[in-house]
Amino acid sequence: MTSEDRNRANARFNKAKQAKAGQTDHDVATKAVLDNMAKLKALRLAREAAEPPRPATVKKTPAKSKKSGGKAPALSDWLAGQQGGGRRT
Repeated sequence: MTSEDRNRANARFNKAKQAKAGQTDHDVATKAVLDNMAKLKALRLAREAAEPPRPATVKKTPAKSKKSGGKAPALSDWLAGQQGGGRRT
């Protein structure tokens, strides 16, 4: 084996070793993020357990508009209102 072959083999070995180290860095970073998320979730759950329960919210239904007489205005009255409001028909 010549020194050139040995250097080439060492370069391949070092490249493979660096790739594994890069993967390890990624795994470490992923684990740190997951640990941080778990810690924050535990803190949130503890905070929610310590505070008093919130009252249930009641949804309000929109009030129905009441029309006098129960009928819509006549078409001529509606058109007059539109023209008075600046609309041209």
